[in-house]
Amino acid sequence: MKTKPPACPVPAVQAPVPTASQSYQYVNLDHSQADSAALAEEVALAIAYNGISQAVMLVTPTDLEDFIVGFSLGSGIIEDASDIYDLQLSGSGSAQSAQVTIANRAFWNLKQQRRQLAGTSGCGLCGVEALEQALPNLKVLPGAALPPAPWLEGLRQRIGQFQPLGQYCGAVHAALFMNAQGELLLGREDIGRHNALDKLIGALVRQRIQVTGGVAIVTSRCSLELIQKVLRAGIQTLVSLSSPTGLAVQWARQHNLNLIHLPQKSAPRVYSPAMENHA
Repeated sequence: MKTKPPACPVPAVQAPVPTASQSYQYVNLDHSQADSAALAEEVALAIAYNGISQAVMLVTPTDLEDFIVGFSLGSGIIEDASDIYDLQLSGSGSAQSAQVTIANRAFWNLKQQRRQLAGTSGCGLCGVEALEQALPNLKVLPGAALPPAPWLEGLRQRIGQFQPLGQYCGAVHAALFMNAQGELLLGREDIGRHNALDKLIGALVRQRIQVTGGVAIVTSRCSLELIQKVLRAGIQTLVSLSSPTGLAVQWARQHNLNLIHLPQKSAPRVYSPAMENHA
């Protein structure tokens, strides 16, 4: 929910220590010095749909509601956020749980997927269904214009404000969203690159942010799973600060997804659409 800005300016305060980190003592190998360092935390999150356990994910314990919505969409468990009827988080410390109530249609589809993946061993065919889950048939995007070059200028430096945990203790990935005006709107962090993108997608859905003309940005390497999550979310441009895999490029081209790699010291590289389409 959006809140109104304060009626008058307030004095600047020191940024709080991110809640998903703790300080741990260490000693140098040669015992020359003892000190402490802030480390990112992670918890085991058990996810159940309509009372049936589905997955246990290791996640950074922030924005868990965003993560559940994004994970459900990005994994193809639901087709729309309206398929989630209720979401309850419980537990504490390193063991937490999420009980998610979803529409009957979505739950039936989920049970069908689980049944396919539970094929008998030794038949030689049970891997076929697993391959279908790994390489699903996804809708081809209508295609969108590439973002203007100025949108990506100095991007590596500008995203720092959306990475409080990463700036404080490192060890986490980030996923961010830039709107159709080239403005960075929000970001999410997690120890897992997939989790960070799931959190971002969930936040976009829960905050009803329009993704048309927008850009998703990931700080991690770009593999096929990230492409699939972005396609399911309907985001038409993905910028990666690390190199994509060959399969990621193939899928981006097949599905009309703009895929751009932003190297650290050279110009942005457009892998999709293919260069020959713009000759």
